[in-house]
Amino acid sequence: MKKLFTLLLSLTVLLSLAGCVSSNVDTVPGGSSSTAPSQKEGAVIAGLEDGVLTVGMECAYAPYNWTQTNDANGAVPISNVPGAYANGYDVMIAKKICEANGWELEIVSSAWDSLSPAVQSGTMDANIAGQSMTAERMEEVTMAGPYYYATIVCVTRKDSPYASAKGISDLAEGKCTAQSGTIWYDSCLGQIPNAQILAPAETAPSMLMALQTGNVDFICTDLPTAMGAVAKDDSLTILNFSGTEGDFQFASEEERAENVNIGISVKKDNIALKEAMEQVLANMTAEDFNALMNEAIAIQPQI
Repeated sequence: MKKLFTLLLSLTVLLSLAGCVSSNVDTVPGGSSSTAPSQKEGAVIAGLEDGVLTVGMECAYAPYNWTQTNDANGAVPISNVPGAYANGYDVMIAKKICEANGWELEIVSSAWDSLSPAVQSGTMDANIAGQSMTAERMEEVTMAGPYYYATIVCVTRKDSPYASAKGISDLAEGKCTAQSGTIWYDSCLGQIPNAQILAPAETAPSMLMALQTGNVDFICTDLPTAMGAVAKDDSLTILNFSGTEGDFQFASEEERAENVNIGISVKKDNIALKEAMEQVLANMTAEDFNALMNEAIAIQPQI
């Protein structure tokens, strides 16, 4: 009987200990599970701990992004410019990404040259700002995308002698400019024979103003920017040499692609945010991108 009593007592202690171990493994304070799958499901992406995706853009680069005075057509408040709202293709893409991930969207207006440094410092979670996915830029930041496939073009006035140009050689000796910090200014204008390249424009609107006022004969930009300009000013015309021998040249098709594909900048080591964004973009086709860009062009304000 004593042996039986000892055996039963030992069994009772073992069962009690097993229950304690099970309890410690299955739950943590607050009642949430501590197993690996639950930790993974509840993981928070760096910078998104508050559930807010802070996005930088110029808010002055139509049709990618612009500033307006109200929330018409789904515009979003600009957090650092009281009473102002941002809209455009970049805002539309940002909203889709936030809706898919359950994030709130915050738009911050930033100068073009300040965009990458802001992501590097963590001031911005991302830049959705019409930036090309160049090798040089990707040395500074990680880029998700593309979220648009652009084409390099020139824009001139319909009454300009350059309006009939069939290639960049026909633009020889013309006065021209492009926006600062872009491949259009840094890589393209120099390919035009004897071009009179003026100082770069700080913004897309100032670039267009230089053309409209006759300070330059033509500008170099991407197709969406050109389409947006022509949609609001019928005195302008687009010169698109893509697919011809007269087009701007790159060392390889890979180099051309990195200069015309538009991506989203995130901090260099924030791969989780990059992947979360690309999961959304993967469900969109080039046709979807073009349709959304056409919508942005249709609602953009007057230049």
